[in-house]
Amino acid sequence: MREYLEPGRCIDSDHPALVEFAEKSRGSSRDPVEQAVGLYYAVRDGIRYNPYTFSRDPQTLKGSHALLNGESYCVPKATLLAACARHCGIPARIGLADVRNHLATPRLLELLRSEVFAMHGYTELYLRGRWVKATPAFNLQLCRLFEVAPLEFDGLGDSVFHPFNREGQRYMEYLLDHGRFADVPLELFFGHLAAVYPHLFAEDAPLLVGDFQGEAAH
Repeated sequence: MREYLEPGRCIDSDHPALVEFAEKSRGSSRDPVEQAVGLYYAVRDGIRYNPYTFSRDPQTLKGSHALLNGESYCVPKATLLAACARHCGIPARIGLADVRNHLATPRLLELLRSEVFAMHGYTELYLRGRWVKATPAFNLQLCRLFEVAPLEFDGLGDSVFHPFNREGQRYMEYLLDHGRFADVPLELFFGHLAAVYPHLFAEDAPLLVGDFQGEAAH
């Protein structure tokens, strides 16, 4: 379990701001499950979901980056939760999967040119002898806006996206499981995204503020 407890490049559990956030959010209980639940809700609702923060810069995948900016998309929010858990002595890792969002906004569909959200990130926490999935991506306010039930987490069962919203409309469909990792696998992550969304990796793409090839060498 050592690799799931130590600080990583993106799961930077030793970052001072992250340590402070984790200590504040873990609560007073010594029960790892109760601590994990506290961390989950702190990340889910304390960091606003914003898919338009995506960048080719690997630095933006760090948990501390999501924390310091107060908003991010699913992967950095997942690394933030994993980092907080590791600081609290809870083994944690990252899961990646392609999903289809049937209720995506027209603006986001226009940007992605697809209903497929490639490399959706979630967290897995090792609690009471088993790995449990936690998906802290969509904050409560956003869920209310789109009339979907927010994902709850009790530390005992998997918390993953619902297939339908409250009105019975198709919501989220899991398409491809890329696996679980001790840290974000940068080459796989950016390589798959470039294959699915080549237009986002063009040199003139205005959304992207970094360059993976340049940053990955450092």
